[in-house]
Amino acid sequence: MKKIDFSLSGKVALITGASRGIGEAIAISLADYGAHCILVSRKIEALERVVDTIASRGGKAEAIATHMGRLNEIENLFSQIKASHGRIDILINNAATNPYFGDMLGADEGVWDKTFDVNLKGPFFMIQHAARLMMESGGGSIVNISSINGIKPALLQGVYSITKAGIISMTRAFAKELADKNIRVNAILPGLVETKFSQAIMENEMVYEYAVNMIPMKRHAQPGEIAGAVLYLVSDAASFTTGSIIVVDGGALA
Repeated sequence: MKKIDFSLSGKVALITGASRGIGEAIAISLADYGAHCILVSRKIEALERVVDTIASRGGKAEAIATHMGRLNEIENLFSQIKASHGRIDILINNAATNPYFGDMLGADEGVWDKTFDVNLKGPFFMIQHAARLMMESGGGSIVNISSINGIKPALLQGVYSITKAGIISMTRAFAKELADKNIRVNAILPGLVETKFSQAIMENEMVYEYAVNMIPMKRHAQPGEIAGAVLYLVSDAASFTTGSIIVVDGGALA
């Protein structure tokens, strides 16, 4: 048996929502293992900070501002990537939004549209564009960042939870369709992670205590603890893994 290889040298990786939190941690990790990382978020200034961090560690990265809810911007993103690199080997669909915290009976059309555009429509068309480019160079790996809310909807996060359940189904559907094209599609389901996204939970002592008590490990995760699972899925170590859903939640769904 050959030695397990986690090297990403020569690979081009595209990470959405890469300006902070889980996306930033994933980008730094993939760059550490040799990938040239293309960082995507709405604001270029925040991305440039991550580019500088990666460069300081000896890695390679670039930033392209793109809104995941706008298909014309996604198309422009891939046009730039094809012109500059001619390929894409890794796609991490991490960008997400949760503009509404409340009961579903109070959610209006604007909440629904914004959440679905960024969390579900954007990732779908990102995969579509990435897969076409991957096919030109022999294959690739796609990882979608879902959430344990996609399996067990969280209180007052119903619309968000529905989109994350959609990501799980979309992962499996694309995995079946793209398997014979040497493109693997998997998903990560994080639990409670310390990010700006979870700030409302982290800063509310009563809510945080309730959330942590539901986790057997009795703590929340750091973004880097999600990055390790992603590294496995995009590396050759996961060459026979597709359509898989990896839960990283401290045992919350156990």
